[in-house]
Formats: sequence, C-alpha cells, structure tokens
Amino acid sequence: MRIGVLGAGQLGRMLALAGYPLAKSFVFYDMSGNPSAEIGKTISDPEGTQLNDFLSQVDRVTYEFEHLPVEVAEKLAQEKTVHPSPRALQVCQNREAEKTLFGELGIPTPQWQIADSAESLKAAAEKLGCPVVAKSNTEGYDGKGQAVLKTPEEAEAAWASIGHPRLMVEKFVEFSREVSMIAVRAEDGQLAFYPMAENIHHEGILRYSIAPAPKLSPHIQQEAERYIKSLLNELEYVGVLTLELFETAHGLVANEMAPRVHNSGHWTLEGAMTSQFENHIRAISGHPLGSTEARGLSCMINIIGEHGDVERLLELPYAHMHLYNKGERAGRKLGHVNVLADSYAELAWRASNCVQFLPGSPEFSSSLNENDTQ
Repeated sequence: MRIGVLGAGQLGRMLALAGYPLAKSFVFYDMSGNPSAEIGKTISDPEGTQLNDFLSQVDRVTYEFEHLPVEVAEKLAQEKTVHPSPRALQVCQNREAEKTLFGELGIPTPQWQIADSAESLKAAAEKLGCPVVAKSNTEGYDGKGQAVLKTPEEAEAAWASIGHPRLMVEKFVEFSREVSMIAVRAEDGQLAFYPMAENIHHEGILRYSIAPAPKLSPHIQQEAERYIKSLLNELEYVGVLTLELFETAHGLVANEMAPRVHNSGHWTLEGAMTSQFENHIRAISGHPLGSTEARGLSCMINIIGEHGDVERLLELPYAHMHLYNKGERAGRKLGHVNVLADSYAELAWRASNCVQFLPGSPEFSSSLNENDTQ
C-alpha cells in the first residue's frame, strides 16, 4: 500500500519508519517549502500545483500536521481515502469549533469567549475574570499566538502581540498538572487507549512526558477515555487522536485536541507494545490495532534548540535516542530521548541524568520528584 502524508516533518518521518516493516511505501506532500522528513519520496509544492501528481502516486492519505488548507484535504477525499476525515481537520484547526464540539459532547472546558478586537478582548477579560489566556483562533501551536492577561488593561498590548483577527479567550484554569490522552480508532470502529501521560511544558513547548502518569486515579483514566471515545465516534475518526487536558481538583478539563500522532506519545516507541505511529498506520490501512499496553515506565525528553552531548547520551544503556536530522535553532525540536525504568524513583534519576547532557533543558521536575514515587 502506498500512503500519502500531508506534511513532511519529524512526525511523518516516524510514521514511515513504523510503516516500512508493514510493507508500506510513503510519499510526502510538503507545502511549507521546508521539508525535513528525508525518508521516502517528498513532493515539495508551496504553490499547490502538484496535487494531482501526488494523488497519482498514493492509495490512501493521512497527515502529520493539522495546519494545512482544509480544501486540500477535501479535494483529496474526492479521489482517495483520507484518514482522519477532513471534518476532523477542520474542527481541530478552529478553537471555537473545537470548544463548541467539546461542549456538545459534555467534555468540560475552561469558560471561554471569542474576541475580534482589542476592545472585545478587554470586555472578555473583564467578564471572565483575570487571569485569562488569549489564543489565536486558528494556526497557533507550541505556545505561538498566545498571551496571558493578568488585568483587562493588558488587552491592547496582547491584541497587538498576537496579531490575529479572532481570538479565543479562556479563563485561566487552576490545575495540578497537564496530561494527555492518546487513543486510536480503526476503520471498523475498534478502539484502543494508551495510558495517560503527564506533560511538563517550558516556554510553551513540551519538554517532558511521563507515562503512565504517576499517581493517576483509575477513574481519571476512565474519564479521559470516555471523553476521547465520544470525539472519535462523533467524528467517525480513523487513526490516532490526542486530547490534551488539565487535571484539576474537580476532575479533568479539556484544553485542545490534535488529529494526529503527538509529541506526548513519543514515549510509545520503546514504552508501549505498539507505538502510536504503528497503530496509526494500522488504523488508516484497515488493519487490526496493536496492543497499547505499557512495557514499563517511560519518560520522553524533548531535545530543543541544540543537540547537546549526543555521544554521552548514547553511552547511557537506558537512553533511546531519536534524532530528526534537523539543524540547530532556538526553540526547534531536534529529537527526543526515551528513558525506561522499573520504578518512578529510578525513572526520575535516569531522566535527570540525561538532562545534564542537554544544555538549555529546564531542570527535570514533575510529580516524580515528590517523596512517594512508588
């Protein structure tokens, strides 16, 4: 089977690496003009004139990046099977549509309003009560296109800094930690859920994911599974879907979802019986899903900005290195390290030991650092 991937970054690269053992071939379609997958065949088409050429070379289409024109996905869906559906892409691109769908399905969200001017942003901040988080309604990721308002008077500066004509304004959520739920749905409706991960961000970028999330109550895992199941079925989704959540004193609150394999699921490459990448390929190809059971305890460490001491990291018997073949640049995801252990205490020590070879990485900190790391 020939699989076409919209986008040509590291997620597409890892999808291909998971698909080759299943006898799949890959063609990447890149509209950014800056492809980095460097595996399989890449059609670089910033002008959008080679779509028919791409279509002629693939049997099915998926995507590794949701910020691409929905019209492209819809056009492709007229000719080939596209998973996930263009509707999923459309909802995930628009925060207002996403939050509206969450509400319709009974998935808790922060209180929110839409602002289309500095004045309406100030009014929303006053009504919701500061602090609030203002986000571009479309096109934002990794902390880009966002601002935190501590007072309504900051609205004008926030509006100018974001530079987007329509903003999602959310009341700040008091949360104990950020977590994510990754699930996969097959063509026949079969569902599989990964253990939830605890995610630690720094400057708007994910730095660490620990899975299974420590000290996670079974009912919280079940609650997250119920929420993501409703999304998967409502969207008639095929493939991997990620739901980012806040864990609060009153339960889970949904932040956003991503219609693709996700950075917080990279731990599954060594830490699960079947990685998120292989399960996505299985799902979109019409195959049965693989086991999502964890192999033990995992911590994924993102490599951001500079590679650090790769040779020292490769010497560590518990460090599994994944490099994306990208040049160094501030804030750029260059790769990740997966660390496995048999106990949370051991995992915390091993992760901290890896971090010392990654300059610029924040000190490793999570609920693992608390005393009861059983």
